[in-house]
Amino acid sequence: MKLAGTKGTVRAVNFMIDRVRAWGRGEGRVGGPGGWESVERTGGKGWACEAAGVRRFAPASVRSRPGPVVWVIPGLLTLAVTLTGIGHAQPWRDELATWSAAIRPVPDLVRMTRTIDAATGPYYLLMHGWTALAGASPTALRLPSALAMAVAAALTARLGAMLVGSRAGLLAGLLFAVLPVTSRYGQEARPYALATLFAVLATLLLVEALRRPTWRRWAGYALAVAALALLHLIALTLLAAHAVVVLLTAARGPAAVVDPPGRSRAEMPDASRPCRRHPWRSTQPRDRAPVERHGCHGAPQTPAAFHPATRSSAGGTPRVSPHPGSREHGTDAPEAERQDVTGEAREGSAPGRRVLAGWLLALVPVVVFVTPLALVARGQRGRQLDWVDPARLPDLAALPGALAQSGVVGGFVLALAALGAARLGRRALLPVAAVLLPVVLVFAAGTIVPLWVTRYLVFTVPFACVLAGAALAAARVTPAPARTPGTATPAEPECTATPAAAGRTAAPAEAEQGPTSPRGRIAAGIAVVVLAGLLGLPDQVALRRTHEWPRSAPVDYAGAAGIIRAEQRPGDAIVYSPRDGWLFPDLGMAYHMGPRLPRDVLVVRDQRQDASLWAVECDDPARCLAGVDRVWLVVTGRRADPPAAVPGAKGDALRAGYTVRQVWPRPGITVALLVR
Repeated sequence: MKLAGTKGTVRAVNFMIDRVRAWGRGEGRVGGPGGWESVERTGGKGWACEAAGVRRFAPASVRSRPGPVVWVIPGLLTLAVTLTGIGHAQPWRDELATWSAAIRPVPDLVRMTRTIDAATGPYYLLMHGWTALAGASPTALRLPSALAMAVAAALTARLGAMLVGSRAGLLAGLLFAVLPVTSRYGQEARPYALATLFAVLATLLLVEALRRPTWRRWAGYALAVAALALLHLIALTLLAAHAVVVLLTAARGPAAVVDPPGRSRAEMPDASRPCRRHPWRSTQPRDRAPVERHGCHGAPQTPAAFHPATRSSAGGTPRVSPHPGSREHGTDAPEAERQDVTGEAREGSAPGRRVLAGWLLALVPVVVFVTPLALVARGQRGRQLDWVDPARLPDLAALPGALAQSGVVGGFVLALAALGAARLGRRALLPVAAVLLPVVLVFAAGTIVPLWVTRYLVFTVPFACVLAGAALAAARVTPAPARTPGTATPAEPECTATPAAAGRTAAPAEAEQGPTSPRGRIAAGIAVVVLAGLLGLPDQVALRRTHEWPRSAPVDYAGAAGIIRAEQRPGDAIVYSPRDGWLFPDLGMAYHMGPRLPRDVLVVRDQRQDASLWAVECDDPARCLAGVDRVWLVVTGRRADPPAAVPGAKGDALRAGYTVRQVWPRPGITVALLVR
């Protein structure tokens, strides 16, 4: 039988392994002296098949790739949750700013970013194209965020599967899907959902690049980080976590940080790992065995069955060492071993330098494109963030609840993340750093400049879910039937591991032979995810009523607009107070009333003409109000006497020339009809 290529070789390997196992069960003898690897007998009870490395073989690149179910289910669940009631809550003030910017022509939008919201300018430009296609209804404005959160959930599951395991990845993605914060920002027309997506994507691509560094992977990482920076400048604090991981990988290799669980470097087709060269073997391609084409020549991931056979010291059976550089390869082995060790010491620092250089080069386009944007945004900080208070220590204590949009759920996820970090050990470095370092950096900066805003840290939530997923993957329900070391099931021969083989298979055995079955652990983890969803259910319902924070202080723009629409007459005018705040009563009325909005009698330059989010009113309100018999006054807050709440010359003109006909208080806003 002649089988060419890697697939044919794999089939041949698996066929021979099956026959060896059949021989161990007494179904016939396979092989012969000097050919296929024989393994040590275990007192007549079977063969040490797994311990000796003789197992059904598949390329490492296939084995390390999580199945699509791991990430498809969390993505679909997140999409279903975020689409539920996506248009119920009316747009709040930040979304009104998005709408105002997105409907402007591109030249006017660019002019606006020179005076305000430069950091959000790329997102506004994206939404400009989206609203031209999909419209500006609440559902249409929020749909990109819902899709982004769904993809972020899928990528969170994929990242968890790569760093921890498929079960942990699946549970991390499911947990992310049911959190109130996912629905909150998956139903908001702001850039935080997209920033979350690119934060997870950049981290995922970084892990891939550290394991198998190629220029394509580094280019993908560079694009993801650049997109992250353009959407959310503060999310660049994630690069501090990336820097820690890259430096540690460059110093100690990927095995210290990002190797998959339960797998040695020998099992991974990693281009960053130097291949061993054996002086007594040819390195010419024409002289290599076909089986070695799947990896480096002589690399430890080559199946042990294809290494040259030697005679076991215990008997006359042919025996193969799974380590090509060991002394069991013959008289040249000591010489080869010394040269291999020296070669690795000489070549070991080269991959580390290449990894560090690749990461730094990937950051070059980020620096080039983002630096001008950051400089402009820095100049707007005083006007943009004048409402933000300095950061204080109590803010850190309130962060989990504020970030999760639920105090109970935030504390629950924090506890799970702490348990997961303790369980993972060194593998927790990347997700822990991705959570803690951005929080620490933003908090430290927030004590000096106005920067501490909880929603700016939404991009850290998926990494906390990865840690929580690691804890959920260890949850237990029902103990599996006990097995004694000397007992084997009829369908599975007992495998006795040598010390070296036991070290190689310790981690997978922990996952497969734990005190509970994999299905039981999945069920236990899903039960905890359901509990988290039930704990956050009241907040899920509340955030679909209003996006304001706190939710006890909503602003009913739609209700106020409905009152004016029902009672207005031709020739009516409208006046707003205050006009320079962040509640945007004028934008709220314009959004909900559209072309039926009464004439804004005091405005001399609207938001588009002023290249900002605020309109400019005339200096002499009494003159501008001349000839107007009915005025609709819209003031923020609940006011018993709305004209009395209007300051300055505008208030004087209204009080002197008009009387109040009727007042309609609405949550967070008051409408009054004034007549002469």
